[in-house]
Amino acid sequence: MLRGGTIHTLAGRVIEGGSVLIRDGKIVAVGKNFTPPDNYRIIDIPGQQVWPGMIDAASMLGLDSTADNQASDAAEPGLLNPQLRAADAVNPSSDHIAFSRANGVTSVIEMAEGDLLAGQMSLIHLDAATAGPTTVAPLVAIHLRFPALTIHPIPPHEDDDADDDPAPPPPVPYEQAKAEYDRNMLALNSFFDEARAYWRAKRAHAPGVKADLRLEAMLPVFDGTTPLFVTAVREREIREAVAFAEKQKVRIILADAYESYKCIPLLKEHKIPVVLGPTFTLPLNPDDPYDRSFTTAGELYRAGIPFAIATFSARRTHNLPYQAAAAVPFGLPQEEAYRAVSLSAAEIFGLSKTLGSLEEGKTADLIVTDGDPLEATTKVKMVFIDGRPVSLDTRPKQLFEKYSARPR
Repeated sequence: MLRGGTIHTLAGRVIEGGSVLIRDGKIVAVGKNFTPPDNYRIIDIPGQQVWPGMIDAASMLGLDSTADNQASDAAEPGLLNPQLRAADAVNPSSDHIAFSRANGVTSVIEMAEGDLLAGQMSLIHLDAATAGPTTVAPLVAIHLRFPALTIHPIPPHEDDDADDDPAPPPPVPYEQAKAEYDRNMLALNSFFDEARAYWRAKRAHAPGVKADLRLEAMLPVFDGTTPLFVTAVREREIREAVAFAEKQKVRIILADAYESYKCIPLLKEHKIPVVLGPTFTLPLNPDDPYDRSFTTAGELYRAGIPFAIATFSARRTHNLPYQAAAAVPFGLPQEEAYRAVSLSAAEIFGLSKTLGSLEEGKTADLIVTDGDPLEATTKVKMVFIDGRPVSLDTRPKQLFEKYSARPR
C-alpha cells in the first residue's frame, strides 16, 4: 500500500494524504483513512504524488533500425501487410525502454510504420528489464498510412540525427506524385473489396474459402471491433480518410493529424478521435504561425474532440510528458495535458476499463513523483507496472555514476 501521498486519480477529485491499495496487480482501494489487511507492505510517501502511468499512444519503442536508417524493424516491404504485428519485433534489451520507464511511461501502443497498410498495433507494458515488455492487448488497431498527393514531402518525426543538409527535400513533380497517389488508392480500394468479400464469405461459413493471413487480419476491422489507425497529416487526406471510412463502414482513429484544426466540424460530426504527433516540431507549412504545433491540442479540447498526444518515435518516448506540457501555455489546461498522455489514450483505444486512471479494479500502473510529471525538474521516485515495482536504472544513470567519480 502507498500511504500518505497526493493521489491524482484522473477519475475525480485529487485526494490529499490518500492511499492506494494494490493486490495481485490490481488497484483494490483508493482513498483516505482505511486500514490495510494484515501482512501488507506499507510504503509511506508523505509529500509525494501518485499518478497513473503514462501511455505513448503511437510508438516504435524498441524497434531497431540500421545505422544508416535505411531499414527498420518497424516496417516491412510491400504496401499491404495488415497481418504483421510490430510488437513481435521489439528488442527487450533496448536502452530506450528503461529510459522511458524511468520517466514515468508505463505502456506504449506499438505501431508498424510501412507504406500503406503497415500492420497491427498492440499495447505493451514496459515492465521487467529482464523479461522485456509484455504484450497486454495484442490487437488494438491496424495502421493505415492514407495515400497523400504530396508535392512537398513531409519530414519524418524520426530522423537519424546525422549532420546532413537541414534543407527540406526537393519537391516531387506533380505527375510523379499523382501517379503514385493513384496507384496507392487503387491498391487500397482493391484490397478492401477483396477483404470485405472474404469477410462476408467467412460470416456465411461458405465452403472452400482458402485461408489468407492478410485478409484474416481485416476481419475485426469489418466486424467493428478494431479501428484503423489512419495517418493523415494534411487537411485533404484527413477529409479523404473520413470519406473512405464512411464508405467502407469502418471505425478510424486519426493519427498525426497536423491539420486536424481545419476539420473540427467534420471530426465532431463523425465522432472521430485524434492522436496528435509530437508538439516539438516545426510548423509544417511556410505560412503557418510559429506556434501551430503547440495550439492544436487546445483547439481540439475546446471543441470537445477526444485526443491524445504521442511521440511517433523509437527514441523519444521518454520525452512524452514534455510533449504534452508544451501545449499548456498555448491553451490546453494542465490537467488535460496529463490526461492526453494517460486516460485519453486508453479511452481512444478502448482500454480505459483497465488503464489510464487510478480506480478500483484497474491495473496498478502508476508512478510516484516529487511534483508534476509534466515539469522537467520533477523526479520520478517509483514506478509500478501491473502492481510490481520496477527498476529505474538506466544506461545514462550508469554512465553518470561510472564517470562522475573519476579524477578531475
